Amino acid sequence: MEKFDWHSDKITHRTQVTKTYRNTQNVRRYLKEACGPEFKFNSEFMAWIKDGKPKTMGDVASEWLRNNENI
Repeated sequence: MEKFDWHSDKITHRTQVTKTYRNTQNVRRYLKEACGPEFKFNSEFMAWIKDGKPKTMGDVASEWLRNNENI
């Protein structure tokens, strides 16, 4: 399987978070589009993304929205 390039490959809701995941500008663009302009990373959320449990970028966006529903 080819390694996903977090800097340049197209990210969709179905994109699997892999061991090579990085918080890149490409990821930030995707999450701002999925979650809205108020999206921001924080250390707790970044740790959750990289916790090794299977998840997609759609799961990541949904979790951020769930945790920030009062914004």
